[in-house]
Amino acid sequence: MKKIKLNLGKRNYSILIGNRILKNLPGCIKKLNIGRDALIITNPKIKKIAGAKLENSLKKGGISYRFECVPDSEKSKSQRIAFKLIDKVSKYAKGKRVFIIALGGGVIGDLSGFIASVYKRGIPYIQIPTTLLGQIDSSIGGKVAIDLDCGKNLVGAFYQPSLVLCDISLLKSLPKKQLRAGLAEAVKYGIIKDKLLFSYIEKNYSNILNLNNQNLEHIINKCAAIKAKIVSLDEKEKKGIRTILNYGHTIGHAIETAGRFKAYTHGEAIALGMLAAQRIAGKLKIFTNQKEEKRITDILANIGLPSKIKGLKLNSIIKAQSFDKKFIHGKNRFVLPKAIGRVIIKEGIPLKIIQKSVESLRE
Repeated sequence: MKKIKLNLGKRNYSILIGNRILKNLPGCIKKLNIGRDALIITNPKIKKIAGAKLENSLKKGGISYRFECVPDSEKSKSQRIAFKLIDKVSKYAKGKRVFIIALGGGVIGDLSGFIASVYKRGIPYIQIPTTLLGQIDSSIGGKVAIDLDCGKNLVGAFYQPSLVLCDISLLKSLPKKQLRAGLAEAVKYGIIKDKLLFSYIEKNYSNILNLNNQNLEHIINKCAAIKAKIVSLDEKEKKGIRTILNYGHTIGHAIETAGRFKAYTHGEAIALGMLAAQRIAGKLKIFTNQKEEKRITDILANIGLPSKIKGLKLNSIIKAQSFDKKFIHGKNRFVLPKAIGRVIIKEGIPLKIIQKSVESLRE
């Protein structure tokens, strides 16, 4: 088992990565002293796959628990579902020292963290991500949120978990589509910070998609370490350091919103968002290395991620992008590649360049 420490003073926490490590959870809970009553937020599909393993672990540790399931959809990050769950937490918590366990992917993690952040002005929660994308990225860093109709993650907070436990055995039932989505975020980390990681994925993407334990553990560890370091330096994105984690997300989130969270998975949308950012950088003469441009295009294609936006109108994407929370003082803000392993933040990019870049990806 590998252990990464996210250093935030009194809010320090550990990210544990390994195979079949769910059995260690009760011991971790006792050490953290966060309570003995867990409310587990998940969806029916994940409960069927991983619920029994979690139950057995908690029972052996003498920890009481209750499951609450939400639909397996981005739409679960709605105001209606969030406040319905808050009411259920309040009823379960009566006479108990309750904490929340998020058992699932990014949707479950965001929703659970948001509920933990607002109920009684904050109760502890633990992230147990069951997707590659969750283990690589979304479970780490404390960004929690729900969606509004006009955009993604517009109501939220920075609220750190007490623990992130990444058990790679929970990935064994993932469909290839979800594994590809997770690899999109791993590619992102290679582009923004680590060209060696990018090269590793180029050479080993097939093994990763075939769930090779060694390869999976390597990329999860590398990506988690990168994110932990960035978040520890700029937890609330005030210094411009954490902003680079948004690479591919500005247009990516707009594509998700324009597609009503049905047309593309998060990872697929981020892959398209990275290609859009690459084209914007090319038009601005920021990214001019054609060889590296081809490497990025090829790796995304080899993984099996989309390279064209299908069935979405340009105006819908641009409108959704205009609601993006990454706007600063009325100016758009993009993370753009300079080279594999290095990105810059650029504000006030002309709308025509954004439109042309996105349009060039539409089919």
